[in-house]
Amino acid sequence: MRILILAPQSLTQRLAAVLQAVGEEQVSSDYVGLDADNVDVVFYAELNPEQSDYLARCSALSVPIISTPSAKPLAEHTFSLPDDFYYQDVLELLYRLRASVGVTNQADVGAEPNEDLVGCSAAIGELRRLLRQVADKMVTVLITGPSGSGKEVVARSLHRHSLRSNGPFVPINCGAIPRELLESELFGHERGAFTGAISSRAGRFELAEGGTLFLDEIGDMPLDMQVKILRVIQERQFQRVGSDKTRVADVRIIAATHRDLASMIAAGEFREDLYYRLNVFPLQVPPLAERQEDIPDLIRVLSRQLEADGLGRLRLASSALQSLVQQPWSGNIRELANLLERLVIMYPDQVVGLGDLPESYRCAAEPWREHGAAEQVAGLAATPEAALSSALPTAGLDMKASLQALERSWIEQALATHSGVVSKAAAHLGLRRTTLIEKMRKLEIYV
Repeated sequence: MRILILAPQSLTQRLAAVLQAVGEEQVSSDYVGLDADNVDVVFYAELNPEQSDYLARCSALSVPIISTPSAKPLAEHTFSLPDDFYYQDVLELLYRLRASVGVTNQADVGAEPNEDLVGCSAAIGELRRLLRQVADKMVTVLITGPSGSGKEVVARSLHRHSLRSNGPFVPINCGAIPRELLESELFGHERGAFTGAISSRAGRFELAEGGTLFLDEIGDMPLDMQVKILRVIQERQFQRVGSDKTRVADVRIIAATHRDLASMIAAGEFREDLYYRLNVFPLQVPPLAERQEDIPDLIRVLSRQLEADGLGRLRLASSALQSLVQQPWSGNIRELANLLERLVIMYPDQVVGLGDLPESYRCAAEPWREHGAAEQVAGLAATPEAALSSALPTAGLDMKASLQALERSWIEQALATHSGVVSKAAAHLGLRRTTLIEKMRKLEIYV
């Protein structure tokens, strides 16, 4: 997304830093000679006459316009940032903006915006495309991917967008139920069918009638049960345990596994005929490590869920956010969700900095700072040294804002150099620790 910022220098730097932290790379403040057709969204604040004219041209072309807290209200703008905006507010606004214009990614043009599959990466865009193709087809789908990557979320999304969406969605974890009880759980049983069967009970196939049955971790299903599942898929019929009455299986089957079924077939641990019955339409869910650009969006959605559950609002400083983006996430989305829940319990309604993260989630280096947002914004000095040596603009400048921006840049660099340790950053800057803390509070710098 091509983003233009029309605002005073200090606000431009703040917005650019936040936008870069959430993964937006095409950010500029140089509108001179820029065709309004090449702008996807404009953030604006206090405007000079030339900027006002340019904003009017953008508005005439229906370019989305976002007002910042200090901006005078315009009838044309659709979105606005709150007074105490934070990166999560910017994330939410950008998501709403993309949804309103129907664009989230080149690989996802034409998708109906929904929260089922969160993210704007190419991998998620392709997964959405395949999901739309198969959702309304009465075929068996096999979802593969590592544990915690969101396979059940994909299955529920398939059901929600299918012709059976008004029917039930019934999940069962094939690896979590003891072998001797799995048949009864799937097909049900009659009274007296086995010891302890004191009454008749419907199985998951009956409970899912007219809807979708989700067989999670199908790779953990015993071989003898695989034969029975294969027969149901082929004949669309089954019998309860202890009964000779044949029942119709009016269900759509979606299966999922984190295992390599091809290797299991070679080892004689999974039936090849069942594999081909299940693998009519395969869907691969990528691990979180392969879609790092989706992590800010996932944090936004998961944080909103935590707040809705009454656990409080989670706010992450940019340094903490970028550290989380760099993690390998072997546990995938489940690991991320568990960490966020722990953080919101420990720091309810507070800003979580890099130093507040568990040690294993702190990045030793922050290479993302080497090419900071301020350096990418046209018209801004790349370094404090350049700012000090630059000539006085002939058109004048806002000296207070410029010095404040320089001070912010030095403080952020010192904090980055010392991994967020305030006392070391203060020594580097020749300040007392309490003085630096006060400056950070005024500049709204969090670590």
